[in-house]
Amino acid sequence: MWNLTKFVASRLSRSRRFFSSVIPRPCIIQKRGADILHDPWINKETGFPLTERNRLGLRGLLPPRVISFEQQYARFMESYRSLEKNTVSESDTSHVALAKWRILNRLHDRNETLYFRVLIDNIKDFAPIIYTPTVGLVCQNYSGLFRRPRGMYFSAKDKGEMMSMIYNWPAQKVDMIVLTDGSRILGLGDLGVHGIGIPIGKLDMYVAAAGLNPQRILPVMLDVGTNNLKLIEDPLYLGLRQPRLEGEEYLSIIDEFIEAVLTRWPKAIVQGTAGVALAGLLGTVRAQGRSLDDFPNQKIVVVGAGSAGLGVLSMAVQAVVRMTGNAETAAQNFFLLDKDGLLTKERKNLDPAAVAFAKDPGLIAGLRDGDSLLEVVKKVKPDVLLGLSGVGGVFNEEVLKALRESGSNRPAIFAMSNPTMNAECTAVEAFKHAGENIVFASGSPFENVQLGNGKVGYVNQANNMYLFPGIGLGALLSGARIITDDMLQAAAECLASYMTDQDIEKGILYPSINSIRDITAEVGASVVRAAVAEEVAEGYGKVDPEELAYMSKEETVEYVRRNMWYPNYSPLVQQK
Repeated sequence: MWNLTKFVASRLSRSRRFFSSVIPRPCIIQKRGADILHDPWINKETGFPLTERNRLGLRGLLPPRVISFEQQYARFMESYRSLEKNTVSESDTSHVALAKWRILNRLHDRNETLYFRVLIDNIKDFAPIIYTPTVGLVCQNYSGLFRRPRGMYFSAKDKGEMMSMIYNWPAQKVDMIVLTDGSRILGLGDLGVHGIGIPIGKLDMYVAAAGLNPQRILPVMLDVGTNNLKLIEDPLYLGLRQPRLEGEEYLSIIDEFIEAVLTRWPKAIVQGTAGVALAGLLGTVRAQGRSLDDFPNQKIVVVGAGSAGLGVLSMAVQAVVRMTGNAETAAQNFFLLDKDGLLTKERKNLDPAAVAFAKDPGLIAGLRDGDSLLEVVKKVKPDVLLGLSGVGGVFNEEVLKALRESGSNRPAIFAMSNPTMNAECTAVEAFKHAGENIVFASGSPFENVQLGNGKVGYVNQANNMYLFPGIGLGALLSGARIITDDMLQAAAECLASYMTDQDIEKGILYPSINSIRDITAEVGASVVRAAVAEEVAEGYGKVDPEELAYMSKEETVEYVRRNMWYPNYSPLVQQK
């Protein structure tokens, strides 16, 4: 018997699926006329159809011809390729990189929807322009490049006002915040307020990779001064021209900012870094023909005892604890060096954060506090050499040749510091001196190396873009208010297992950036499942924690994919 209620329900369900996948939802706006054209979130430039031009007061403010989204896209790409063609013979690569950044930034300033479609479709070409290494140049030249503000700026002069300031941001909802104080920018040192380029670039990549809604992200500069005298004395410097706050004064500014953020957006995610190196370390074990369970037996020498080095070490040790269940011996195969050499418990004025990684004297015969990198490599015979020092060339010919004699069947070199001038070694140097059978990863975009007999030495670009968009997306869609260690571990292990055995055998540790959205969906789903397992998931939208818990692995991946934003022009409706 025909049932009207069931029929209507089925048609509604079908319509919801159809409209959610084909027709963009309307965007309710309060602006009208020229104000729309000056808002990059909603501006379509010549793409406004005549019906929208009439009802939004745009008629006469634009040339009469309507240009489709696809035509606008083609027009921009033609102008970009023309720039590439005209600069191909220029020897000043920095000038060319900044010229490419400018043309993309101008598009970003006027039309975010088109900008992100261009970025997503050409991610391999544009990622080095939007983020590393070009973003380092942008930060160094920020005062001269500044045209219009993006993000928010909180300074030491705003103490006591941040709770009210946070409501100046026009978006009602914010899902993710990336924050910097400009103190340590890509190995370039203290760049003060110029460091805002990093959270802007990171979040642009997160939108492209993870499908975060660009209207719900917020780059933030926390300007607490700078110890860079060159900036303080620069009359064009845009930040506070005073020494950087430290200690309790600094912490009180941080606390006030966090309180303001969580008051207005209690579920906003404020992010950090480190897991992409762990994913590469786990992949190295597979490249050496071992199972992931053998990771605790890897001997790893880490050069760089700053926040980046200690962050990676902490995650790696936690991974060992998870695999072995033994916290007491988890750090025994990690060897940490700072600018003064090997760290042991004999070191005076040892940084409290590094105490857990300082070695007992005599652990390995002949090892002493302050031993040089070359001495450590010769005595320890490591499987992995991991650089997070920011010191260009520290993996010199002698060190690389010593690693070659380590006895590992396939030693790995991670030259993670960037920009390129600060890389611990180049790809060419690594394959030349450490051997053609190595695994090589870098924080800078080196080209693959042509070896003898037609072989290729693959360069893995160890970029947080592979991991942290998925971590942020997974945390958001699980409704977790914190990102736990297990969520980070799950993400790193997911990325490490994403690669096929054939790729791993070639020394490829990270997938192609062209498949970044697929990777992010898998990583995000692993984070959602970890949040559910740890009982920190609170649900997202109409999906509650119980529903998340009942999802299969495949259903979780599909849930993540459905919630990834994709750039299309939405119909604009003015709120009366």
